[in-house]
Amino acid sequence: MHEGKHVILYVDDDPDYRYAMRQLLEANGMEMVEAADGEEGLCAYRDHKPELILLDLMMEEIDAGVNLLRELRADGNKAPVYLISSVGDTMSMTTNAAELGFAGVFQKPVNPKALLAVLQSRLHH
Repeated sequence: MHEGKHVILYVDDDPDYRYAMRQLLEANGMEMVEAADGEEGLCAYRDHKPELILLDLMMEEIDAGVNLLRELRADGNKAPVYLISSVGDTMSMTTNAAELGFAGVFQKPVNPKALLAVLQSRLHH
């Protein structure tokens, strides 16, 4: 928490998605820290210690999101990490994501109401 606001890290190589996510999160009283790739994401995680992480699956490399998740775990991350994906069938992605250690999956384009409901639930526990 920073200045009374929940801190969310959003890692996505698409600046349009980062902009849209920032608008959504900030309009709902949260603070967003952003990163454009896995390396930036790891640095942002270390600098800001977010309470929740939203992570794009495919960035500079096909499995960049999964690789970053592994690095976050190795770094001691305890914050829930949600996968954001524009590929794959929702059902199989959910199963694979859980096995990999993600807290859940959101398909692009992300449904704002569904995302906010999950964020509110996880952040206010």
